[in-house]
Amino acid sequence: MIDFNIPPYVGTEEKYIQEAIQNRKLCGDGMFTKRCSQWMEETLCVRHALLTTSCTHALEMAAILTGVKEGDEVIMPSYTFVSTANAFVQRGASIVFTDIRPDTMNLDERLLEDAITPRTRAIVLVHYAGVACDMDPILKIARRHGLQVVEDAAQAIAADYKGKALGTIGDYGCLSFHETKNLTMGEGGALLFQKDEALEPAEIIREKGTNRSKFFRGQIDKYTWVDYGSSYLPSELNAAYLWGQFMESQKIQQDRMDTWNFYHQAFQDLEQAGYVNRPVIPSYAKHNAHMYYLKVADLETRTRFLSYMKEQGILAVFHYIPLHSSSAGRKFGRFFGEDKYTTRESERLVRLPLYYGIGQENREKIAKAVQSFFVDRIKS
Repeated sequence: MIDFNIPPYVGTEEKYIQEAIQNRKLCGDGMFTKRCSQWMEETLCVRHALLTTSCTHALEMAAILTGVKEGDEVIMPSYTFVSTANAFVQRGASIVFTDIRPDTMNLDERLLEDAITPRTRAIVLVHYAGVACDMDPILKIARRHGLQVVEDAAQAIAADYKGKALGTIGDYGCLSFHETKNLTMGEGGALLFQKDEALEPAEIIREKGTNRSKFFRGQIDKYTWVDYGSSYLPSELNAAYLWGQFMESQKIQQDRMDTWNFYHQAFQDLEQAGYVNRPVIPSYAKHNAHMYYLKVADLETRTRFLSYMKEQGILAVFHYIPLHSSSAGRKFGRFFGEDKYTTRESERLVRLPLYYGIGQENREKIAKAVQSFFVDRIKS
């Protein structure tokens, strides 16, 4: 069986983990946590990068920092993971789900203006599959209405919008280093932001509501409880694993890009024949080969396709069920306007295996199986 995902492993992770153990500091904010933060700040050109225990927790921190409170509204796409909404629901906000663009599966920026009400406080974007939302018009609308912008860039490490790293463009950006992502620490994430004035409150939230970070920098002689917070610091062992990934990030990215490009070329004829749609990369976006998906005709075709691939020893999967169709989505939010594309496009989408080290033999086997499914379908 060809797995859908295998976490990236480059071979140096154990060395760094052993080094962390020898340093006798396993809790958060040690040497490897600091190294990873500095690497992100330099590589992504962002003022502040705080490593967290997950992207979920980075989103929760962003929700607190935006000041969103009970009774406020937050606009976001329905086609996303539950963490995107949960972070703001926990603050008492109501979620306003909007329709997506069928080309990128991202929030449709043309719908934003009409979705804004006097209660709107923030716009939360999701850069699906590491492909950027169209940030310029979104930021223009946000500035005009005095709204904050949070980028859910969970899938978007090493992707950019017009040369700017995703997650560094809005007020706050949230990365994921879950084992399914391009670079991993098992479970982990990061909060990114440019504003210096947000650093101290972000550190307090991350350090259980204390000013412990200032204490460790020698800025105060003791630390105390000063505001709301939680435990969002990852272990040094996780950070050490991630450091090994960061040091080989270009190699990992190139391998993933080779797979993405192979798929894209292999399925060109199927798209021209009208059997699938391939991913669309707008001119303003540089993607990161996080995911390769195809869109088939409909839900029935996708169900048969997934079964066929499994029979061939290949694990292909679908993705999100739109949040507005869930019981919690109906409880905590509402869908603005017409669901023209969100449900329809989500039912067509199927993801193919894509991970570091998948190898040419597996790439070819997967492509052949996809092509065979449609050839057999044509004959029948």
